[in-house]
Amino acid sequence: MNTENHILDILQLHEYGMAIGQSLEYKKSCDLFLKILLKRKNLNAAWILEDIKDTLLTTYAIPQGNEVSKVYTSQLKEVLSNMDDHLLVSDISIIQNAAPFSIDNGSVAIFNLKKQGFLFLYSKKNNISSIDLSQLQPVINKFCVNLQACKAFEEQENLLKNLASQNQELSDYAHMVSHDLKSPLRSIEALLNWLKEDYQEALGKKGSEEIDFIGSHLEKMDNLISGILSYSSIDKDLRKEREIDLNVLLDEVVNLQAVPSNVEVIIKKLPTIVADKVKIQQLFQNLVGNAISSMDKPEGKVTVSCEIVARAPRFKIADNGKGINKAYFEKIFQIFQKLDSDTSGTGIGLSIVKKIVSFYGGKIWLESEEGVGTTFYFTLPHTT
Repeated sequence: MNTENHILDILQLHEYGMAIGQSLEYKKSCDLFLKILLKRKNLNAAWILEDIKDTLLTTYAIPQGNEVSKVYTSQLKEVLSNMDDHLLVSDISIIQNAAPFSIDNGSVAIFNLKKQGFLFLYSKKNNISSIDLSQLQPVINKFCVNLQACKAFEEQENLLKNLASQNQELSDYAHMVSHDLKSPLRSIEALLNWLKEDYQEALGKKGSEEIDFIGSHLEKMDNLISGILSYSSIDKDLRKEREIDLNVLLDEVVNLQAVPSNVEVIIKKLPTIVADKVKIQQLFQNLVGNAISSMDKPEGKVTVSCEIVARAPRFKIADNGKGINKAYFEKIFQIFQKLDSDTSGTGIGLSIVKKIVSFYGGKIWLESEEGVGTTFYFTLPHTT
């Protein structure tokens, strides 16, 4: 080989290498590499066949031909199973049934792509030599690795699409179930109110109390349905982020609570963050509401404060209520789990809190002593 041809071959190999890995889309990756290869080597066609359950199937062909779906012939199976990295076939009758288009004369080079199948290169003019195959083998090896990456990427993309589709279906189902379940609840609540108004004397005090008891259970079920819907949609809703002055937000949260006269809620200076207001309001509403409802002291106190740790806000909500047994520290963050003594809760509030904190890349934990009080800590690193 003269120096000029050697330099040309090196440049061609470099060009092949540059084409490999520029895309993780299977067809595009094959196009980028094989079109250059056919042009530079003056070849007529290329195709890839994969062995799927003893059947050869086309995964790529240039020019576009008919899809190949052939059971191995014994002769072709013997050729492919006994080859190592590459093989030059001059008797193309062995290959004809495995080609996506008609081939009559010339020669075919076969490269073993391992788990990615076999690459066939066709030349009508018999201008492929064993030296060409040896020179091409290093870039074919890189091409093989790239195809493996393409397959992995495609599988990942399909998995993500399936998950997204399933998540959307679950979200749609949750909204549908919520609507279908709440509708009869509202009807029952309306009927109970009519019964109390129309038959108040006949019902008497005991009957009215029983109807109020049914009404409280209806309200609990309504809260449970709303909680399930909220929990299922936390990480699916589009984030409507904006600046939130937490001092103003906490005032709104406290005003929405039925704070007993013996409980004082203290809000210390809080920062302004960038987040979804609805999610952050849910977060503080659940934690402050839990602190208020857990109060068992004549003079209750709930304190909301914040400090900056490692450039991220760390919030603290402390109360002097009845406290939580250490055995429940992990359990209370799980959906539908609640304290044995808590008959009014739905078991969803703190699971919503944890999911919102996780949504913003934070952590939540607590310290508590029975009879003394509880302090919840959480971070929101992605809101500054």
